[in-house]
Amino acid sequence: MKIAFVTPWYGEDMKGGAEMELREVSVHLAKAGIDVEILTTCARSFDSDWNVNYYSEGTASVYGIPTRRFPVRMRNTSAFNRINRKLMRNENVNLSEEKLFLKEMINSPGLYSYIEENEYLYDLFIFMPYMFGTTFFGVLSCPPEKAVMLPCFHEESYAHMLMFRRTYINIKGMIFNSYPEQELANRIYDLHETQQACIGVGMNTKIHGDPAIFRTKFGIDKPFILYAGRKDTGKNVSTLLKYFAEYKMRTLEDDIELVLIGGGDIELPESAERFIRDLGFVDADDKYNAMAAAEFLCQPSMNESFSIVIMESWLCGRPVLVHGKCPVTTDFASQAQGGLYFQDYYEFEGCLKWFKANKDKALELGANGNAFVKKNFDWNVIIEKYIKFFEKLTGE
Repeated sequence: MKIAFVTPWYGEDMKGGAEMELREVSVHLAKAGIDVEILTTCARSFDSDWNVNYYSEGTASVYGIPTRRFPVRMRNTSAFNRINRKLMRNENVNLSEEKLFLKEMINSPGLYSYIEENEYLYDLFIFMPYMFGTTFFGVLSCPPEKAVMLPCFHEESYAHMLMFRRTYINIKGMIFNSYPEQELANRIYDLHETQQACIGVGMNTKIHGDPAIFRTKFGIDKPFILYAGRKDTGKNVSTLLKYFAEYKMRTLEDDIELVLIGGGDIELPESAERFIRDLGFVDADDKYNAMAAAEFLCQPSMNESFSIVIMESWLCGRPVLVHGKCPVTTDFASQAQGGLYFQDYYEFEGCLKWFKANKDKALELGANGNAFVKKNFDWNVIIEKYIKFFEKLTGE
């Protein structure tokens, strides 16, 4: 069986969730005996200029997986940005604007031609994530019986675009990271003829952290809440900062701090700045040590199709606090019995106080989460699900 994953960018320095998922899935599938290739563009990353061919055209080995790169087409950035701003503000866009949005998105005609001319070499093409030109036009270039999506859907205006709703129903299969994501997709798209599998994201279930090493290295003695991830508006970190500052103002307590790890810059609230430590990007060992040392991990994002940091926190034995308006993370917390959720400041304050007053029960939540991850998301479990679904799709 030969599988091609199609994605807008791919390299060894990728840090995004979808990119990390693709890296791990492709490597583990290859170890299980599946012939895997990556088809992508020469663009560097989501944050780079999509008009620039950073990588050389041709085939390279990335994490041991053959990776074919194709040049990007020059695009009208200002036209794309104009429509993208409307979508980000949840404003209506008409069909002409959708077409222009997709035309001026990251695209590679060479990639699409390759798929059309070489589809016979592959049993399946798996496109991810859903909103990029490489997925939309790649699906159109691919025989429907060989097209599969790993969409990474969450509730946002892009998912409701008419062009997507017309196109993504004409494929063989869809792979989801969580049941709420699957439910969302079936609510928006007519997928009654599309074969579906909720597989999830595999985890290295052997990770662990050492609280003492983290506290010694970074000089942090007090109890702390941990945030791990990109510090941008899309991750709703500003809400966490706002609520933490309000908690400090209301309670006048100085016995708990907030630690931030991850890339990006964000303005800290002046009133609580002395209680907040922004460590920036840290390596994996430091991240796991921080998770093991924290009172709990707070994941305030409302738009997730999965959450690797939640699983990592549980593997390190610590509970989580998630936003109640995120169906995916609240579903995980509920299934695992591994954490609490909040929807406003007062619930945030109540949860924080509960964690402080119930150390033993917090440990139980962390242990529940640990068992949940090992049962459902160990790589052996995940890869077995992938292979069974591929066999179902291909009839092999």
